[in-house]
Amino acid sequence: MKKILFMVTIVLAIGMITSSFAQTKVLSGYWGASKTVEGYTLADNSGDRSVTITVNFLEPFENKPEVTLAVTLLDATAEKNVRYKVEALSVSRDAMTIKISTWADTKIFGISGYWLAHGE
Repeated sequence: MKKILFMVTIVLAIGMITSSFAQTKVLSGYWGASKTVEGYTLADNSGDRSVTITVNFLEPFENKPEVTLAVTLLDATAEKNVRYKVEALSVSRDAMTIKISTWADTKIFGISGYWLAHGE
């Protein structure tokens, strides 16, 4: 019984030590959308409009990563309120889709920023 308890303790200790040294992979990049992107309607008409961009990671993650998005450029009309939403959809180990939306009478001529993905 003592040998089994000792072995279980050793296995748990090794597991805790190796998990504490598990490395996190971090990848980052740039995203952007303007009238050059197929299906871009953020500067046209009014109402709900959106465009999606696919980002492929240079290296796949072991598991689905967490993603953070930042907007660094916004080219919009000054005559109206500026309304936009940027979100990461369909995040997988290999890629993600970024959806950019606007609504009402907002007109966005260009929008861009950076993404950061981290996971094992």
